[in-house]
Amino acid sequence: MEENHSKLSIKNWANDDRPREKLLHKGRAVLSDAELIAILIGSGNRDESAVQLSKRILASVGNNLNELGKLSINQLMKFKGIGEAKAIGIAAALEVGRRRRGEEIANVKKISSSRDAFELLQPILGELPHEEFWIIYLNNSNKILFKEQLSKGGITGTLVDVRLVMKQALEHGAVGLILAHNHPSSALKPSQADKQLTHKLKTAAEVLDIKVLDHLIITQKAYFSFADEGII
Repeated sequence: MEENHSKLSIKNWANDDRPREKLLHKGRAVLSDAELIAILIGSGNRDESAVQLSKRILASVGNNLNELGKLSINQLMKFKGIGEAKAIGIAAALEVGRRRRGEEIANVKKISSSRDAFELLQPILGELPHEEFWIIYLNNSNKILFKEQLSKGGITGTLVDVRLVMKQALEHGAVGLILAHNHPSSALKPSQADKQLTHKLKTAAEVLDIKVLDHLIITQKAYFSFADEGII
């Protein structure tokens, strides 16, 4: 009895403090991030309600759900009251949210600006702990024909097979390319290797009358566009 009381289960809260009931009667949009996480975990610990525990977990990542989604199961389990099952529940819910956003953005059919390209690729690249290099292949109306991951790991010219890029472009009838890679460090400044790779692909593409339209460096919340900055 003492154990159940001390864990401050949601069922024992006053009606106004119950996030499940709040969602049911007032709608999901009115709930705070902490209240939504509290629904996932169901109960807190001896000292905290589920909402209080959720607030503490969120505070540890700057109240940023994207950062919360990066935490491993073991990192989540370091919080008192979060066991393996609760940690898995949090991780699964945030992954569903990430995939949902990715599906919504995938409906974009045309790239009209660097922002469009960022919105398309951020769900794929923005939260990765490692670097990946992607290419978007476009037709003469800037409609997306195909997109693919070209390499994974450090971005250097040696990791990019220029012949493969051009082969894919010709097979899909592409006349424009948008290059993109992420910086897990959140630094937006292009490196010398980034510039060299851009030049290498641009030079190869020009021989086939294909234009490299942009190269984006993507982080969790922002991006750097070579085209917008006039360096491509």
